[in-house]
Parts: sequence; structure tokens; C-alpha cells
Amino acid sequence: MTMTLTGCGSLTGDNDVTLKIVAADYGDSEANSSQKYWDDLAAAFHEANPEIKVEVSVYSWNEVDAKVAEQVKAGKAPDIAQIGAYSDYVAEDKLYSADELLTITTQADFLGSLVDAGEVRRVQYGMPFVSSTRLLFYNEDLFAEAGIAKPPTTWAELEEAAKKLKGVAKTPFALPLGREEAQAETMMWLLSGGGGYTDVDEVYKIGSAENVKTLNWLKDKLVAPGLTGSVEPWKLNRQDAFDAFSRGEVGMLNGHPTLMKQASSKGVKYGMVPMPTLDGEEQPTMGVADWVMAFKNGHRKESGKFLDFLYEEKNVTKFTSTYGLLPVTNSGYRAMQQSSDPADEELKNFLTALPGSRLYPVGKKSWAAVSESVKSNIGSAVMPSGRADSVLERIAQDAQTAEDAQ
Repeated sequence: MTMTLTGCGSLTGDNDVTLKIVAADYGDSEANSSQKYWDDLAAAFHEANPEIKVEVSVYSWNEVDAKVAEQVKAGKAPDIAQIGAYSDYVAEDKLYSADELLTITTQADFLGSLVDAGEVRRVQYGMPFVSSTRLLFYNEDLFAEAGIAKPPTTWAELEEAAKKLKGVAKTPFALPLGREEAQAETMMWLLSGGGGYTDVDEVYKIGSAENVKTLNWLKDKLVAPGLTGSVEPWKLNRQDAFDAFSRGEVGMLNGHPTLMKQASSKGVKYGMVPMPTLDGEEQPTMGVADWVMAFKNGHRKESGKFLDFLYEEKNVTKFTSTYGLLPVTNSGYRAMQQSSDPADEELKNFLTALPGSRLYPVGKKSWAAVSESVKSNIGSAVMPSGRADSVLERIAQDAQTAEDAQ
């Protein structure tokens, strides 16, 4: 007798379960689509667990979050989703917590900073899938031409390097505060100035004195003197900045691992160092993670067993090595540290910054609205007539409104 359960999972016998999974595609063509990774993983898992079948649907990042939202709204949530955010579903009580799913061994293997980012009210619901950090990239040829002996470690040194690059590079320092990823560029700078969007307890502190000082420094020391190039920062998107760096036009910019491959393919010789800070004192770098979550479809045990398999070291490192990303587990971290694979060597620069990184406050349901407000408003803080305190206060008000609406 065949039975069908509610949700997307189904029983095909007394004990057989089919898990439905939706995941994002990290490839940039059909040839390197993430579908192959998931299909291989599902086949290996089913071989070890014949009573559990796994069906994975992979969608582009442009549609995967909307696809899951659509399925949830229709009452057909997947058993497991690998997407960009989880907090909305926690608020609707639709997710299992990590401790309801994973063995203690698997839970303990996650990097601590990523566990914190996956929590809502001290309970972990979001399980990190892959991560990345940010470093300062610089063009070695332009540095040599400008007579810059070493990359900057402080804001004052960065300003001095940008001045020397002004007659050499089309854009001494690229500052992308356009809509594409303004929330990321902003967070990098706020952290390096000793501030950030939130404090250690995840309470918003957007209008802090440290944050105002950071934006004023950017306006007065980089933007006003014309050190950020001909495209105004509030009009410059991240990918446009990456493209310009890969054409050899940019002296310095903040970047993530993807830029390594792009710049190398164009023959640009580059170096990478931790982002300079206000006074050279170490500050957390920005980290980014994508998330896995399991919906309450009645398959808690089966979903947990699959997730334990997903986070085994060999499966974590296979994915991160394929796509040039960072592992989210301690075992994966150690494996990359010890790897002799040339593809992992440059990634180790990003890996070092990962354990102490700070992530977006994705556990707050209000974060989506705050991120949108940053994208819409932050660029005006460095305009000639802009006032950082007023702009940050407006974003802080939007944050409070979003918090009050929960």
C-alpha cells in the first residue's frame, strides 16, 4: 500500500521516506551546476540509508528564495532548504531547531561565530552551509608604479596610498555603495572603525558615534579628494568595481574569494591583506554565510540523518573546493588549513579571518528591512551635501520600525 503525507515528503512503503530538498546553484554554467554535487550526495546517502530517498531541486540564486517561499505558502514546504535566510520561517514556527536534528558531534563541529549567527533567541535554527570573508585587494603593478612599498594596515596609510595612486590608477580606491551590495561594503567599514550594525548582543547600534566617524572619514578623506574614481560611490555597484579591478584600473578595493579567479583570468597581479583599521588595531572582519534549514514536515529523524551526512568532512570540503568557498565546520577548517591543493592556498588568506568574523544579524527578522534601508540610503552619507549622522539616524528609525512590527 502506498501512502502520501502532507508536505513535500512522501512514504513509499511502511518505512521508506523521500526527502525533498531545494538548494541554490553556485555554478555559473550548466557544466559546473551544483546539481551534480547534490545528486552525487543524494545517491551516496541513499546507498548507505536505503530506506530514505532524496530528491534535490536546484535553482539559481535569483529565484531559489522565492521558490521556497512559494512552496511554503502553498503548504508544500521542502523537507530541507539551502537558501539565503531563515529567520522568517522561525517566526512562523515552521523550522526544527538544530538540536532536534543533529547529533551532538555535528552540532559541536560548527564554527562558533557561525552558530551565533544561526540563532534566534539563543536557539539555533539556521545551519551554515558555506561561508566567505573579505580582504583588501591591491594591484601590485600599480603599487609598484606609484612607489608604494607595502599595503596599508591603517586608514591613514590607506589614504596615503590612495593619494599616490591618483596619478597612476583610474580609480585609486573603489568604494561600491551602490544598491547591489551596499550593506556589505558599509559593514566592512563600520567594523574596521570599531562599530557595526549591532553590538555583541545583536542590539542595533546603527547611529553610534563610531559609525558616524567612519562615514565622515570616507567622505572627507577618500570621496571629497577624488580618490574613489570618476563613478560616484553611491552609483558604483560591487560587480562593476570587480570588473574595473580585473581590467587593471583600480588600485585597491575590498573583495571576496570570487575576485581572485576573475582578476587572475585577466592577468592582473594582485595581493590580499586584512582590511586596514582606524588605528591598526585588529577588528573583526565581515563574514557571510548561506544557510540550511529543515521544515517541520514530520521527517525530523530522516532530515537529521541526512544533515549529519551533509556535514561530514569529505562532503563539506568537496563543495568548498569546487566553488572556492570556505568551510563552516571545524573539521573542514582544519582540512583546508592542511591542504596542499594549490586551489586552497589563496583561500587560506580568507580562512584565517573566518573564526573571528562578524556576520549580518540574519537571526533578526527585521534585518531584511534594515538591509534594504542601507542599500537605499547609505550612499547619500558620502555625497557632498550628505550628513552621516542624519543618514544613520534614518536607517536606525527604519530598524526600530521593523523591530516593532515583529
